[in-house]
Amino acid sequence: MELRQLRYLVAIADSGNVGRAAAALYVSQPAVSYALKGLETELGVRLFDRHRAGVSLTAAGRDVLAEARRTLQHADRVVAAAERHRRGETGVLRVGFEASGAGELTTRARAEFARRHRGVRVEPKRFDWGQEAAALRDGRVDVAFLWLPADVTGMHAEVVHTEQRVVGLPTGHRLAGREGVSVLEVGDEPLLWTERAPREWVDWWAVNPRPDGSAPRWGPTNDNVEEMLEQVAEGTAICFAPVSMARYYARPDLVWVPLTDVEPLRVALAWVEGEDSSLVRGFAVVVRELAG
Repeated sequence: MELRQLRYLVAIADSGNVGRAAAALYVSQPAVSYALKGLETELGVRLFDRHRAGVSLTAAGRDVLAEARRTLQHADRVVAAAERHRRGETGVLRVGFEASGAGELTTRARAEFARRHRGVRVEPKRFDWGQEAAALRDGRVDVAFLWLPADVTGMHAEVVHTEQRVVGLPTGHRLAGREGVSVLEVGDEPLLWTERAPREWVDWWAVNPRPDGSAPRWGPTNDNVEEMLEQVAEGTAICFAPVSMARYYARPDLVWVPLTDVEPLRVALAWVEGEDSSLVRGFAVVVRELAG
C-alpha cells in the first residue's frame, strides 16, 4: 500500500467520479483506475460501487476512507516536521532581557513566536543591569531586548519600544502624592545605582548631569531589581526606572511617580551581526508586527 493510492482514494470519494478525481490530481484516468483496482485487490474488499453516473462508497469503503484521511494527515505532519528542520525552524531560541524588558511586548512576542513556530522552544533569559548586551556577545542568548544606551558595536539594533521613566519612592515620602515630578524636584535625595553596568548606562539613568549642571547625590549600590526595591522600600534611597517596572514590581510599600522632564527609555531588539538565523529573523518579524 502506498500513500499515493490513499490520496487517489480520497480524491475519488470527494469527487464521486474517477475521471474528475484524475483531473484534480493532474494524472491520467487509467492511472487512477489502476491504482484503485490495486488497492482493492491488496485489501481484499470492494471500496466503491460503480454506476453510470460515477462511483459511491461501499460500507467497507467508508471505513477505509476514514482511516485513509487520518493516515494522510499524519503523513502531512511528518513532511511538515522535516520541512521545519530543513528551514531551521526547530530548536531553541534564547531571548534576553533585563528587569521588565520591553514591557508587555516582551511576553507577547515570545508567545506569538512560539505559536507560529511550534517546534521551537523559546527560553526567556533575564539579566541584571546592562548585562544583556554582553550576553549577546558571548553567545548566552540569540536575540535580546536591550535597554539603551548600550554598546551595540557589531550588532544589529532597532528601537522597538519606548516608555516613560518614573521615580520609585517609599510610601510616606514627601513626593509620593504627586502626579508627576521634575528631576530637579528630586533634589539631593540619595539615588540608588549599580557598579555592574557600564558608566554611560548608569549616568543616563541617573540623569547625570542634571539640567542645571548639578550631579545626583549617589546613594547605595545594588546588583539587581530586588535589591534596589528593598532599599527603596526601607527608605534608604530612591530609584529611577521605566514605567513597566512600576507595573511588574508593584509593592504596597512603594510608590511610583512619573518623571515629567526626562527622555523616555528606548528599548532595542538586537542580535550580533552575521548571526541572524531563521529563528532570529522570524522573531524580529513578530516583534515588528506587534510593535507596529
